[in-house]
Amino acid sequence: MTVVGLDGLPRCAWAGSAPDYLAYHDDEWGRPVHGTAPLFERLCLEAFQSGLSWLTILRKRAAFRAAFAEFDPARVARFDEQDVRRLLADAGIVRNRAKVEAVIANAAAVLALDRDLDELLWSFAPSRDRPAPVTGPDVPALTAESTALATELKRNGFRFVGPTTAYALMQATGMVNDHLAGCAFR
Repeated sequence: MTVVGLDGLPRCAWAGSAPDYLAYHDDEWGRPVHGTAPLFERLCLEAFQSGLSWLTILRKRAAFRAAFAEFDPARVARFDEQDVRRLLADAGIVRNRAKVEAVIANAAAVLALDRDLDELLWSFAPSRDRPAPVTGPDVPALTAESTALATELKRNGFRFVGPTTAYALMQATGMVNDHLAGCAFR
């Protein structure tokens, strides 16, 4: 189901619940993202979101970028225990030791890949010929492709990358288009 915004445009219903969601929906969600740092950022943010509201993550995004060196994997991979303590004391981000340590480990995993992160992630993008979801319940939480992506990431040493997180990454980076059929941003 879509909702009509103040501008008269129909959108996915979740976009109408908060201004931050509206901006994210209209400007980012479902649009193709490429490049190592932008994709690494999305991967990390999706992992931090696990168990929390995406709105929480969106509102802390600037602080996450500052705390994690703009998600430059080469810089993050060099973080040490002092950096972990700094991050766990930073009220601007989600202070979860396992997730913080996963970001650092995932940065090292990005550097150890035998191909570019962009190439790896996008190699799991499903075909574009699937029908548009009509209602929220038509949008899957995971797919065969996201399960395969999560398996490959874990095989390469990544953490906090289960099939649901992998699918959210696919949605956020435009690998899949889950804007509803009536959404003006499909």
